[in-house]
Amino acid sequence: MNTHDRKTALVTGSSRGIGRGIALRLGQDGVRVGVHYRSNEAAAKGVVAEIEAAGGSAFSVQAELGVPGDAEALWAAFDQHSDGLDILVNNVGAEPTEMGIGGTTPQGFDGVVATNVKAPFFIIQHGLTRLRDGGRIVNISSGLSRHASSQPEYVTYAMAKSALDTLTTALAKQLGPRGITVNTVAPGLVDTETTAAKLFNEEARQFAASLACLGRLGQPDDIASAVAFIASADGGWVTGQWLDVSGGMLL
Repeated sequence: MNTHDRKTALVTGSSRGIGRGIALRLGQDGVRVGVHYRSNEAAAKGVVAEIEAAGGSAFSVQAELGVPGDAEALWAAFDQHSDGLDILVNNVGAEPTEMGIGGTTPQGFDGVVATNVKAPFFIIQHGLTRLRDGGRIVNISSGLSRHASSQPEYVTYAMAKSALDTLTTALAKQLGPRGITVNTVAPGLVDTETTAAKLFNEEARQFAASLACLGRLGQPDDIASAVAFIASADGGWVTGQWLDVSGGMLL
């Protein structure tokens, strides 16, 4: 069912993984989707082609996030395809490559914060002149922002996602008078290329699946369904919320 009346969305990091799932679902629901990518143009154009093959409308947008001038570059590319925005999904995230508080360098710390906090902050800041009244902002966070991990490398990532959660609630208050809702979706373990690199054998996959009440790993479609609801007219009375979409993994 078309619940969006050909609105326009921008989904960052939507050439693969969770972002790809979100872009495909929004396209299925009748949204014109800006498919953002950093370097894999072929993957982004593949998502665009899938949306169009199903009768939808989409376009690709290239910009590297987490670097100086990223928000300006992103919106300059977006403006070549659209004169306004209805749905912004901040999906891009970067996990640390350094181990815990003892092994984290200032450069590594800054890199995690730049992608997970600074980029979405300024993407929203510059996007507000394009986001129409009654629009939607959805920030993709992580269950790690509220539940400690035994893996020490995630400390900076959890901190950064917690900051993104705070941004959600602050902006929900500030943008409410314009009818704009701002919400966080927090996945647990989702079966993507990134997860596959960590769960490299069947035993590891089965253990990870057992952590969820529903007994399986999440799929990108699971996250996309939650985003689609929040972004739709049916989600118009939901704002400032942190939605656990982990299959009960965080209980």
